[in-house]
Amino acid sequence: MKNIVSLIDANVIINFITKRDDSYRDACVEVMRLCAENAFEGCVAFHSLSIIWYVIRKQESEERARIWLNDICDILTVTGATQEQVKKAINNSSFRDFEDCLQDECAVHANAQYIVTCNVKDFQYAKTSVVTPDAFVDLITGDKNQ
Repeated sequence: MKNIVSLIDANVIINFITKRDDSYRDACVEVMRLCAENAFEGCVAFHSLSIIWYVIRKQESEERARIWLNDICDILTVTGATQEQVKKAINNSSFRDFEDCLQDECAVHANAQYIVTCNVKDFQYAKTSVVTPDAFVDLITGDKNQ
């Protein structure tokens, strides 16, 4: 496994599961495949699981949603943030979306080098480097080819 730790945003995981029509759909699938193959260490923010559950339950049975969440937790390491980090996120007015600010704090908590997201523009104030799924796949597979 590469010594790269990356937090995978909920939108990447949702694209992977639902195969929804998104310009990053194929790259999202590849990100998850690479993580499952231990090409890098992937993390998911604890609070993302409820977001993913909500989306999956609109399309799948409760049983199928549970299977998906278990599979995600087998591929990715669940991470959180400290109370102090959550309070920083609450009081951080730089982010337009509080959930994205929580993602960034969870990435910091996990010592992640990257946040992989389909919405890079929402993370312009992130403490962690932010990349699109396709850029991340290039980063990971480019390292393999060297």
